[in-house]
Amino acid sequence: MTSAAHQPPHTPTPYGSSRHDHELRAAARHLGRRRFLTVTGAAAALAFAVNLPSAGVASAAELDAAQITENPFTLGVASGDPQPDSVLLWTRLAPKPYEPDGGLPAERVTVRWELAHDERFKRVVRRGTATAHPEFHHTVHVETDKLTPGRVYHYRFRVGQWISETGRTRTAPGRYGRTSPLTFAAVSCQRYDQGYYTAYRHLAADDVDVVFHLGDYLYEYAVNATGGARNYTDRTLPAHFNRETVTLEDYRLRYALYKSDPDLQAAHLAHPFVVTWDDHETENNYAGDNDDGGNPPEEFLLRRAAAYRAYWENQPLRRPQRPDGPDMRLYRRLHWGRLAQFDILDTRQYRDDQANGDGWQVRTPESEDPSRTLTGATQERWLLDGWKGSRAVWNVVPQQVTFSQRRNATGDVYKVSMDSWDGYPGSRERLLAGAEAAGIENLMVLTGDVHVGYAFDIKRDFDDRSSRTVGTEIVATSVSSGGNGSDKPANWDTYMTANPHMKFYNGRRGYVTVALEEDSARADFKALPAVTTPGAAITTVASFVTEAGDPGLKPA
Repeated sequence: MTSAAHQPPHTPTPYGSSRHDHELRAAARHLGRRRFLTVTGAAAALAFAVNLPSAGVASAAELDAAQITENPFTLGVASGDPQPDSVLLWTRLAPKPYEPDGGLPAERVTVRWELAHDERFKRVVRRGTATAHPEFHHTVHVETDKLTPGRVYHYRFRVGQWISETGRTRTAPGRYGRTSPLTFAAVSCQRYDQGYYTAYRHLAADDVDVVFHLGDYLYEYAVNATGGARNYTDRTLPAHFNRETVTLEDYRLRYALYKSDPDLQAAHLAHPFVVTWDDHETENNYAGDNDDGGNPPEEFLLRRAAAYRAYWENQPLRRPQRPDGPDMRLYRRLHWGRLAQFDILDTRQYRDDQANGDGWQVRTPESEDPSRTLTGATQERWLLDGWKGSRAVWNVVPQQVTFSQRRNATGDVYKVSMDSWDGYPGSRERLLAGAEAAGIENLMVLTGDVHVGYAFDIKRDFDDRSSRTVGTEIVATSVSSGGNGSDKPANWDTYMTANPHMKFYNGRRGYVTVALEEDSARADFKALPAVTTPGAAITTVASFVTEAGDPGLKPA
């Protein structure tokens, strides 16, 4: 999401106006929240909502691939979640991506895939076929296996006469082998109608091993015929993009728009991605089954089910992440040999509703209630247990909203964001206490959300300025959300004074890279002068180092 200060006024969304939408809402009310939250109820409601068969895909006829006369790989290819012996390969067949059916009939399509050591595919190591089912909008998720740890591979797909572009991916090092250095990038917040994806073009050429996307891959807001701030003069976008996403068809079409961007495709082509969502992949500032407009939970859960399904369909995610109705297990753990353990969080699906009406508020007994949770109890236990068993040098937590305290004023009276960890201090305290109990020395939190770059020292007690530093937080600015931005936003002086643990603050667009080694980690913040025109150069605006065993950021 973006913090409330960055959001336009939001009018509660009535979920549709067509006869079908009225029937859907009536069905949701009939099912009720309790039944909807069962897998059976959710599946039945979602099948009704999107007119999907509930008994699987075996009955779908097969399309003769020779009948596909236009390039079906218009949305590119991608890879993700690298493991020592496996990587996930993704594509979606869409000869006409801006049409609801993608230009294909409701028939299954056989897709061939190849994985090789070289770009010319002279040394193919794995090949096979996968089925692009119409029920999943002709997306393909291939979980390759039996690969060599710690090496680069090249992959491509074939359908009929068509061959996709060649993607580059890699496996993680062996879990207990020699520790290998790692350079990763962190990105977030790519609102299509607020700027070009120039940052991705630069990231595609950058020398990184993996990219962590920290949320807001998609925005639900309408995109007009000229692409908003992109101000197209060479094309006219279809009218169906000029409405908020609510239905499964809406979300699928919006992914088609975003994924048709050549710079985003280039980044996916060059590097494996590890993705997690924030709020805009579904709806601004939602919390659990509470939406931003005060609609009944059972109605919002139908929208959430549609958003989650489209998210899985359009991302390089594995089978365990496939959703059941409005539920999707997105939090998961990856390892980079003995160097790093990555605990990827979901801070949207399980959180308590924001306290004090959301936004920036003075802390109150409601927000300070120690029982409040941002992660949910099950995910919290999973994270703390994972830390107890960790033997990694670096324990990195890719997640969504700002973890460190941010006061918006220098005096004794100040406000903090109810949507971030500041609105859930009990949840944050349990994690910090858990890291301490587990003996985690090198904690690094990765964050997106706020459309600026931050670097924080994580304090054991943020209300005590003499409290010891127990980790670092690296906040990646947006790819495009918020427009061009500025090096020093209007509140720069206030924030830097009010939050002495804040070591860096920049309001331009771009991304951050982090180079991990056994003895240190270096973060380089990279920014663009503008995103409302394409092709801007990128520069490194700040660099920081933190040493293993000595948490805290120092200018590099």
